[in-house]
Amino acid sequence: MSLKEKIQIKRIILEILGTILGAFIIAVAVSLFLLPNKLSSGGVAGLATITYYLFHMPMGISMLIINIPLFLMSILKIGKKFFIESIIGTISLSMFIDILDKVTPLTEDKFLACIYGGILMGVGTAIILKCNSSTGGTDLFSYIARIYKPTIKVGEIIFLIDIAIVALNMIFLKEIEIGLYSAIAIYLMGKIIDILFEGIYFTKLIYIVSDKSEEIAKEIGETIGRGTTGIYGKGMYTNSDKLILMCAVTRKDVGSAIQIIRKIDKKSFVIITNSREVLGLGFKNE
Repeated sequence: MSLKEKIQIKRIILEILGTILGAFIIAVAVSLFLLPNKLSSGGVAGLATITYYLFHMPMGISMLIINIPLFLMSILKIGKKFFIESIIGTISLSMFIDILDKVTPLTEDKFLACIYGGILMGVGTAIILKCNSSTGGTDLFSYIARIYKPTIKVGEIIFLIDIAIVALNMIFLKEIEIGLYSAIAIYLMGKIIDILFEGIYFTKLIYIVSDKSEEIAKEIGETIGRGTTGIYGKGMYTNSDKLILMCAVTRKDVGSAIQIIRKIDKKSFVIITNSREVLGLGFKNE
């Protein structure tokens, strides 16, 4: 077996273990926080919550049954590796949910349940996404939708589906509060996924329009150790050529950069934007 094959097998094993870990964390969120308080996280879990309370059917089994059509639709459309790992994730999640359902809930306070349940749902889902896997439901639906129609706005569709399912939870379980608290849980889940999946290494991007751009660039480099890039532009109002400076800085360096710019040119025009991630010298290297 070659070194490349060994590395690939190791990566697959780690992805499977990560999928199982993510499924367990989601199951903790569902069984110990959301489900006992009738809260929904949308998607398949939301539908299974309805069957759990109306027909007393184990939630894990309900989720497996609901996921069967999605897997049948995807069997010939997605890669073998993703399909197998998704099967593992879906079965693991269903098993963990039904096992943990026998454990005493950690809280009966709906507000605490939606907070901690939403956070844990986000953590578990982010881990599974990092492993390029799935636990079925709406994330599997998103893969299928992109295959059939790459231009489809999957995020919007999933959002609408989640709203519809939460509405069904309110209708069948006859509690408006369920929808209100569930919305908080879904929002937190999305935010946690963004943070863990995309990273928390936020930076600021500063654009500077000034007649003293060379002096500003030199001072920023010497004082806070950040490089700048000159972009040639044209002021349409004055019809004159301008050199626009672009500088990526950490959040703690923003104040120092502004002081330098204003000290050199009080008439300068400055735009500060958020940047999700900056890779390269002086920042994150991958």
